[in-house]
Parts: sequence; C-alpha cells; structure tokens
Amino acid sequence: MEEKQKRSLRRPRRRLIPIWLRLIIVVALVVLSGAIGAMIGYGVIGGGKPLDALKPTTWQHIIDLIEKQ
Repeated sequence: MEEKQKRSLRRPRRRLIPIWLRLIIVVALVVLSGAIGAMIGYGVIGGGKPLDALKPTTWQHIIDLIEKQ
C-alpha cells in the first residue's frame, strides 16, 4: 500500500526539451538528411557537383525529364 502512496505523491516530471521543440528538431534533421542524401546521390554517385543538387534549375531539369513522354 505504501508503494502506491509514494507514486501518487511524486511531482510530475518536467521535460528538458519541450515536445514542440522536439518536433522542430526532428523536421530539421529530416530536411538536413534529405539535402545531404541528394548531394551524395547527385555528386558522388551521379558524377556531378554536389552543390548543384540544391539548385532549383537542377530539380526543374529532373522534373522536365520525368514529365517528358
């Protein structure tokens, strides 16, 4: 019985990093890993310049290639 009383008397745990900040961190890490993956895929595997993977003209060219019939 004393164990239940000790549990009910505990203070609620305070989070060091709030949940909203955790979500922002996760989204930022996903975007960062996507950019790094595109740079590795385009630069190392594809043989181009890695920074060209981040240019909008490169993505427009890729979209034009995909949509071309």
